[in-house]
Amino acid sequence: MSYIVALTGGIGSGKSTVSDAFSRLGVPVVDADIIARQVVKPGTVALQQIAQHFGSSILLADGSLDRKKLRAKIFSDPDEKQWLNRLLHPLIQQQTQQQISSIKAPYLLWVVPLLVENNLCWRANRILVVDVSIETQLRRTMARDGTNQQQAEQILAAQTSRAARLSYADDVLNNDGSSDELMNKIAQLHQKYLTLAHEFNRQDSSI
Repeated sequence: MSYIVALTGGIGSGKSTVSDAFSRLGVPVVDADIIARQVVKPGTVALQQIAQHFGSSILLADGSLDRKKLRAKIFSDPDEKQWLNRLLHPLIQQQTQQQISSIKAPYLLWVVPLLVENNLCWRANRILVVDVSIETQLRRTMARDGTNQQQAEQILAAQTSRAARLSYADDVLNNDGSSDELMNKIAQLHQKYLTLAHEFNRQDSSI
């Protein structure tokens, strides 16, 4: 079993940038967001159930999920969000476990945006939080998703607070600086995780 480093952070913090950098260093990445998209691809049972529940207008012309429209619905109605979570979370967790079990490497990066919110911290050996200021989160979210400030603030409010997320961190990676600074920090963390993974696997093999 590989040593599991869980990567989390608020929306707009740069989790994809960080996970891509670890991937380029040869670290296997299991990304909950990618899995969440896979389980609702056209032709899946989950997408059929979502369309039945919300109506066919929740689909784009090509039959794929209109994620922007779905996001607007669940952020304005907690009951709808709960319904969607009950449908998707078991599917996402099943796929996640299958991917993690198949990896043979000293350590893997498990990208989980809602790690704290979904009480999944216990599944990781170490937690890395990508952290930026709230102003940066809002600016990046609006630029990336084409949302207005009110919508971006709603998304932030639905996630755990920055302070709460940081309280779970074993390591904090600040992403308010330059790209070069970020890459240097990632390289240092990579070496640190290789050492921790080696110690973990040595102890595991001696049991």
